[in-house]
Amino acid sequence: MEESINRAARERLQALVGEWTFEAGPPGGPAWPGEGRVTFEWLDGVPLLIERWQVDVPEAPDGVAVIGCDGMSASYYQLYTDERDVQRVYEMSFGDGVWKLWREGEPFSQRFTGTFSKDGDTISGRWEVAEDGETWKTDFGMTYTRVN
Repeated sequence: MEESINRAARERLQALVGEWTFEAGPPGGPAWPGEGRVTFEWLDGVPLLIERWQVDVPEAPDGVAVIGCDGMSASYYQLYTDERDVQRVYEMSFGDGVWKLWREGEPFSQRFTGTFSKDGDTISGRWEVAEDGETWKTDFGMTYTRVN
């Protein structure tokens, strides 16, 4: 039986592992008040990455996501859920210093693009939304900074 393992795809996710702070804000505006923290850690015994975040902004939800990849195709997926009882499945790509997430569907389509700094300790990105499924606009910018 042939193994269905692509360790290289899984090992790329190691770049996320650890604790990060993040800030977000509207396009062209100052960051929203409050701090966000996120951790990425491997689930014990299996090749799934668990992302947990907390935000000190009442309008922004805390949540959890599970990130994994198809063992052979190197296709990544994120299963998202938050305290509002929202669940979403995002397709994902990860490599060459760029992290992307996207989904199409109701109530709107979304996508995220984040670029890693050369030292790997900052991810600068933005979330975009297409309420009609076609016309994209920046929803908010987001910057992750690794906690050392």
